[in-house]
Amino acid sequence: MNCPEEETTILVRRFMMRIVERIAEKTDCMMLITGENLGQVASQTAEALVVTDASVQLPVMRPLIAMDKVDIMDKAKEIGTYETSIMPYEDCCTIFVAKHPVTKPNVEYIKKAETKLAEKIDELMNDIDYYPEEYLSKLAKDGINGLWLTIVFREIC
Repeated sequence: MNCPEEETTILVRRFMMRIVERIAEKTDCMMLITGENLGQVASQTAEALVVTDASVQLPVMRPLIAMDKVDIMDKAKEIGTYETSIMPYEDCCTIFVAKHPVTKPNVEYIKKAETKLAEKIDELMNDIDYYPEEYLSKLAKDGINGLWLTIVFREIC
């Protein structure tokens, strides 16, 4: 294992934010918008969100930050995204869930752990150009606000 198990989720989230930021820049987006809310899972503590945000330059908006799970589910049903949200799939949280994930990460320790992953991460960051410019431009022109982004991190840590 190349990184401490308890830091895996926060590390993966930081790299996902960097990847999404690169896509956002290609599509002239001014900010990143996530569906996180405070305290729902270990990686969504105030400390963890601050460390995650420190990995990108664009502002991060979290419109659901103070909503509880029931309110979020009700809103998803209202806007027609609930069925998609309950579909079974493996995300970074299910694949990399640590027995005891860090809930109060220290940004300096996290940065040190990232240096151990630098080569693999550089390779992944270079693969971001998978989406052709025409596709990204079409998304921006059509007013698409986000991408469903799945990235495989299985062999990094």
